[in-house]
Amino acid sequence: MALTAARLDRISASPTVAMRMVAARLAAEGRDILRVSSGEPDFDTPRHIRDAAHAAIEAGETRYTDTAGTPALRRAVAERFRQDSGLDYRPEETIVATGGKQVIFNALLATIDEGDEAIIPTPTWVSYPDIVKLAGGVPVTVECGPNRGFRLGAEQLEAAITPRTKWLILNNPGNPTGTAYSAEDLRPLTEVLLRHPQVWVLTDDIYDKLVYDGFRVATVLQAEPRLRERTVTMNGCSKSYAMTGWRIGYAGAPVPLVKAMDKLQGQSTSNPSSISQAAALAALSGPQDCVAQMRAAYQRRRDMVVPLLDAAPGLRCPMPEGAFYVFPDLRGCLGRTSAGGARIGTDSDFVTALLAEEGVATVPGSAFLAPGHFRLSYAADDAVLREACLRIGRFCAGLR
Repeated sequence: MALTAARLDRISASPTVAMRMVAARLAAEGRDILRVSSGEPDFDTPRHIRDAAHAAIEAGETRYTDTAGTPALRRAVAERFRQDSGLDYRPEETIVATGGKQVIFNALLATIDEGDEAIIPTPTWVSYPDIVKLAGGVPVTVECGPNRGFRLGAEQLEAAITPRTKWLILNNPGNPTGTAYSAEDLRPLTEVLLRHPQVWVLTDDIYDKLVYDGFRVATVLQAEPRLRERTVTMNGCSKSYAMTGWRIGYAGAPVPLVKAMDKLQGQSTSNPSSISQAAALAALSGPQDCVAQMRAAYQRRRDMVVPLLDAAPGLRCPMPEGAFYVFPDLRGCLGRTSAGGARIGTDSDFVTALLAEEGVATVPGSAFLAPGHFRLSYAADDAVLREACLRIGRFCAGLR
């Protein structure tokens, strides 16, 4: 009898986590490794947020809370939605979980029956398809390549919808491309959704505070409020507030779904860490200048990285509107051989040889269902980023 359940055969280990572990191992062995693969801010959590956590510990706030989050934090979540996006969620229409990934997991596991379909534009964050599969659903991927600006088109969405479609999952701004949707970009999609009342929308807005050049990113309900009763608006503290390890995600959704997610969470992890919730309360309700400061640093880094990579032989690097990733097209490097003798037949070959020969850790585009690209995170020190780009340029120049 097999030890593991058959459902685990539907999914694979996270390739982004795997690359992070490989890079850490090589660095521990003494290799000079530049780690620009991980989607994690390099900034410390802002001081006022850390102070709030310390104060919570000293005040004895170390016990169980309500499964869906403390009342104070749920009020702060509702207020943050109102201030940031003009969304009028009541506290009982919000839920707090142990990271944004748990919000997504809860929403999909609570709603997907065997064979239900979820439409996922690609390139896509690695976890969406596997969470759908784990819930018993079928991920329906829709290719949105560089020729489309990595954006889903209304005609593509219409063609992908079937009687079994349960969800559209939209990441805005997106990982791995940094592509963002404005309200004008979203409205053609919402017009399609209005014609298909069985389709729910999960909008992952975890990077929505990290947009550049004055781009006005929008969430689905800003574009079309009539979708309110079948939309989950997900966000969290990890990216905007440099709180990845604190593990706090949150969402706004209709009360029946919030109750279902609460029920599921109550039989899995129960409440998020009480101390992390106290920190999140300070993040969401406290001063927001820390977000602006980090955003300015990311924009400066983006503006340094894109031209350096775009100048590398065989690469084309589009300028992202948001998040902290670039997603260069490396197809001009395929079919060649590296200076170290590695044959570059795929994006995985490129990334593997780049790590082995130049010590730069990135992630292949195939991990995001977009072969022929690679992802580099500019959530890293300026000097590290510059050196990483110079090494990538040297690697590409050495291909023959």
